[in-house]
Amino acid sequence: MRQKNTWISLTAAVAAAVPAVSAHATDWLQFGYDQAHSGYNVEERGYPVASTTTAQWQVPVHALGSASAIPSDSTPVYVSNVNTASGVKDLLFLVTQNGTLVAFAANDGAVVWSKRPTPASNSNLTTGSPAVDPNLQYVYAYGLDGKVHKYQVGDGTEIVTGGWPQISTLKPDVEKGASALSFSTAPAGSNYLYVPTNGYVGDAGDYQGHVTTIDLTTGSQNIFNTQCSNLFMHFVKNGTARTNDCNLGTSTNPGGPAGRDGQMSGIWGRPGVVYDSLTNRIYLATGNGLFDANMAGGYEWGDSVLALKRDGTGSGLGMPVDSFTPSTFSNLYKVDADLGSTSPAILPSTSNTYPHLAVQSGKDACVRLLNLDDLSGSHGPGHAGNEINAATSCTTDAAGGQVRTQPAVWVNPVDGSTWFYLATDGNLFGYRLVYDGSGKPSLSRSWTFTNAAGTSPVVANGVVYYTSNNGSSNNTLRGVNALTGVQIWSATIGAIKWQSPIVVNGHLYVTDNGAQLWAFALDGVFKAAFE
Repeated sequence: MRQKNTWISLTAAVAAAVPAVSAHATDWLQFGYDQAHSGYNVEERGYPVASTTTAQWQVPVHALGSASAIPSDSTPVYVSNVNTASGVKDLLFLVTQNGTLVAFAANDGAVVWSKRPTPASNSNLTTGSPAVDPNLQYVYAYGLDGKVHKYQVGDGTEIVTGGWPQISTLKPDVEKGASALSFSTAPAGSNYLYVPTNGYVGDAGDYQGHVTTIDLTTGSQNIFNTQCSNLFMHFVKNGTARTNDCNLGTSTNPGGPAGRDGQMSGIWGRPGVVYDSLTNRIYLATGNGLFDANMAGGYEWGDSVLALKRDGTGSGLGMPVDSFTPSTFSNLYKVDADLGSTSPAILPSTSNTYPHLAVQSGKDACVRLLNLDDLSGSHGPGHAGNEINAATSCTTDAAGGQVRTQPAVWVNPVDGSTWFYLATDGNLFGYRLVYDGSGKPSLSRSWTFTNAAGTSPVVANGVVYYTSNNGSSNNTLRGVNALTGVQIWSATIGAIKWQSPIVVNGHLYVTDNGAQLWAFALDGVFKAAFE
């Protein structure tokens, strides 16, 4: 088989004559499509065509009964064939900055229902995305009251039994849901919902990153704090250090801000928590904060990648199951170059020596290749350095190399090679995972789409879709060939920040900073990209 020479093979007339209905109906239940948040919809068979540069529909994001537009940095999730009061519908769920969860009809953008919990005093905003549980009955969303709420997908009825709504922070005025909610499921055992927490812009106040893991069967919680990880609780604001808070204020971290030890270390990568079914662990990355876990009695994990059990617990001694911290952690803290500006991205591997791999990028513009079976190469948590050949993996992006997006991961169906796609503050890069004669992996940058900074990409049918940030009121949706980086489609929407598209059932959906929700129809003839 070979790749087609042209990826846009239909005329506008043919596209208009064939309805955009997918032969492979699927759902997009959480950020990044699957439990690894790969951004790769393996079921999608649609192509963009010239006629779809105009949106199929565009609607303001607003609550039911209100015409006022509400900004949203959230990425939508999607469930098909939902029973609603107005019939069976495919639904999109979106969380606005003011904590309103809105259910939209996917065919025309009509608001089906909306809910907004009463905000806590002095709460600010959320930039996280909702998640739908694997049973397709409930959708979960942050509220500005410091809790996660559970709603029936069809009508928005809130569940208020079994421990719901669930606490995610006791100090919502300084801690927020910046990342997506996500879940994991396994052939045996409970399904878990993961709720990561970060601070507000400017790192103000006594906040600590933490992940709250909720057992969706029992409603019980496990809490892992990234500062004072030996304390398994939600901290109170300005409490007693090492008792019910972690405000150490001792300035023990070289180069760190004075009086901020035991604070910060937020979790703010777009998907927040990533589950790898092969290792049966969850992974998360933290932002700037004190790292002292390499010393006796240290339980602080700033600028680190942490591995936990699927239920959100560590070793039982206040330590994660495993960890990775760059040897440059002090400098990262000093120059505000959060490692955790992204989350780990799982890379399918064919190496017997390194069967479980991930990449971790960050605001320092480097892309680190990690061995998930031994993150630091030292057989346990609390060590620094020893990632796989990171020195060759910095973007050296002249237009600005900070990475604050989540990579998309794709496996080429022709040769089984693993690729990932990284949008920086300057360019979009296509990387391929390669191996030497001994099976040691490395990263090969195969192409660069220049001068097109953007948000987290997704992949469907051999096309990489993302929203490039032009630094103006109008921005460009792009589709590029996954193997070559050549642009094959584009469309114009409003300005963007964190928003990223989803591609599901023959459509692309995305929001923008103008509080608009956009839908683009893909080519209605569904055929293999590689033949």
